[in-house]
Parts: sequence; C-alpha cells; structure tokens
Amino acid sequence: MENKVLVETSARHIHLTAEAVETLYGKGAELTVKKMLSQPGQFATGNEKITLVGPKGNLAVSVLGPVRPANQVELSYSDARALGIAGVPVRESGDVAGTPGLKMVGPAGEVEISEGVIIAKRHIHMTPEDAKVFGVEDKQVVKVKIDSGRTLIFDDVVCRVNPNFALAMHIDTDECNAAGAFGTVYGEVIL
Repeated sequence: MENKVLVETSARHIHLTAEAVETLYGKGAELTVKKMLSQPGQFATGNEKITLVGPKGNLAVSVLGPVRPANQVELSYSDARALGIAGVPVRESGDVAGTPGLKMVGPAGEVEISEGVIIAKRHIHMTPEDAKVFGVEDKQVVKVKIDSGRTLIFDDVVCRVNPNFALAMHIDTDECNAAGAFGTVYGEVIL
C-alpha cells in the first residue's frame, strides 16, 4: 500500500521513572508486561493502573513500559478538561519542559509531578527505510488523509524517524473520534 500507513489510537497513558514506580507500587516494584505494543520494546503493563488527580476530577490511566528518564502523562484535550488542568500543550513525546503537573496515586503511594502533562502531537513512527519510501525526513511535517467512515485530513503530523521504530501513525482518542478511525484504518501520507 504505497504512501499508506496504519493509524493507531493512543489512549491516555503514563510513562514512569523507576523511582516513581517504586513510590507508587512499593519498594522493589517493577513494571510487568501485559501486552507488547506496535513499537518495538514498548508494552502495556499488567495491573499497574494509576489514578491521576486534577483540580476537577480523577482519571484512571494505564502505564506503559519500559521505565523512562522522566515521568510523562499523555492525555487528550477531553481528558485534560475532565481533570481541570488548563494550558496542557500539544508536544512531541519527551518535550515536557514548562508543562503542567499533577498528582499520581498508586496502591503504595503518591507522586506529585511539577511538569510532564502533554497532549501528544500526532506523529508517524518510521524507520529510515520507511522514510525513503515515503520521501520524508526526521521531523518533517506532513498531512495524512484518514480512510474511514468520516474521511478527514490531519495536518501538522510530524514524521519521527528511528531505526528502532515500526511504521505506524499515532493519534489520540479525540482525533480518533473525529475521524471515525475505529478498527483497522489506514492513512495516506500527503507531502
């Protein structure tokens, strides 16, 4: 399927540091694998749910592994509103400087983060070989036409090129709902 990419919905989730895992789940705790995700080495954890606490409410979120150097909470705009967190920016994963924080509650403890809450910028993971096929470079911004019951063209989609990635576009649940992108859906990359 030339110029087509699988579109996956990335629901609200959190990436934790090893220190946060121990505080939230207890001394010596480690993340357990429930299911491997499409990106190599990434996994959904077993029973490690976290409750996010905001000024207006709480949300249960899944934890993704492996552990990371910084805590990062990825929400949709709807999630941020439900929690009452204003000013959550759209950012690429890992770009958390100057973002809002919140409280995370686990079965063994709580962690208050001063920053780390983002709305993930829609993006396409691809290998250098994929990038050549699509005629793009790392960090290049493209459009993607979603082939669904509610056809939609997403602008401002960043291409993230890395040899450790697997080809897939990630959108959040608000974007999925807007495009009706349920089940197996492909998008056409438009340069």
